[in-house]
Amino acid sequence: MNEEKSKLAGTASAWRNGMARLRALLSRIGSHLPHLRWIKRLDWYIIKKFIGTYIYAIILIISISIVFDVNENLHKFTQYNAPLNAIVFDYYANFVPYFANLFSPLFVFIAVIFFTSKLAGNSEIISMLAAGVSFKRLMRPYMISCVLISAVTYYLGAYVIPHGTIVRQNFETLYKNKKKNTAADNVQLQVGDGVIAYIQHYDNRMKRGYGFCLYKFENKKMVSRLTATELQYDTIADSKFHWRLTNWKERKFHGLTEDIKRGSTMDTVVMMEPTDLVYSKGQQETFTSPQLLDYISKQQSRGSSNVVQYEVEYHKRIASSFASFILTTIGVSLSSRKRKGGMGMYLGIGLALSFTYIMLQTVSSTFALKAGFPPPLAAWTPNIIFSVVAYLCYRQAPN
Repeated sequence: MNEEKSKLAGTASAWRNGMARLRALLSRIGSHLPHLRWIKRLDWYIIKKFIGTYIYAIILIISISIVFDVNENLHKFTQYNAPLNAIVFDYYANFVPYFANLFSPLFVFIAVIFFTSKLAGNSEIISMLAAGVSFKRLMRPYMISCVLISAVTYYLGAYVIPHGTIVRQNFETLYKNKKKNTAADNVQLQVGDGVIAYIQHYDNRMKRGYGFCLYKFENKKMVSRLTATELQYDTIADSKFHWRLTNWKERKFHGLTEDIKRGSTMDTVVMMEPTDLVYSKGQQETFTSPQLLDYISKQQSRGSSNVVQYEVEYHKRIASSFASFILTTIGVSLSSRKRKGGMGMYLGIGLALSFTYIMLQTVSSTFALKAGFPPPLAAWTPNIIFSVVAYLCYRQAPN
């Protein structure tokens, strides 16, 4: 229990440091924005309405989600005696940014449809176009807003939210009885060029394995075999990959002869980590993008096939950051014209397209996991398809 709480404290500290870096980045960006002389009064007017409506949509929908989540999980919080401090700061403080970032494209679309249709209903867009502002020029403040939203969305999803996801998942394990996979049996993986490791059973909570074997091959011939009844990962070492072997025996083969060594304990370096041995559902969401890239590269060099979900997550974070541009183009194109009878039908079309986009993201990810669809193509397919839809909508927009 103390170990889990210390982990929660560590990841919470990482989350706070990440948010501090984000605030500093936004402050530096904001200090330069007033000097961009090509951003005119019209641009500021639309940007403020866009960002304001976007934040309002997030607050409104996430608040409703929190109410439903509290109602659903209140019994479990009470049953497992979850402290109020942990519920607020470990669970919901990470619940909000995770789901806000996950559905950011939907919030962008709702914001665009809402305030653009209001501008059109007040004849403001007609006035802009009549004053000589082209529709292409009218799109500029929308695209500037999308740059800001996409940058923040990607930074949060790639560097900040993964730390918070660890805190939230640990809370769910402690107080929602949402059990994580903490053990693995008969694990075999390549840990080096011609070096194969095998562990009969591994317990991730104790970072300890049983029935360990390490085989080394040269020119398809075994040259050494190291066995141990137990191996323990060194969590306090200055560098990674440090293990302690118990009751070990090493056999080195020289043709028809061999050398045998034995010992009670031995500290050694084996190029594997606990994250290589045990996979739990949603584990890829706890890695930052550099960690994902490093993990994918390492696993591919070992010949492992269990990296598809990590590749999908890595490419999806990049592809999702461009969704705001696509959905904004669709939203502005559908809602910028003043129509008799209101925006009901076009709002319905827009929402249908938005939900179809989100559904296609999920479906393409499933194809990558289950049907062998290439992960980069699976992540970018929704963007490719809806870029065509956005272009067609833009061509039909008012001149």
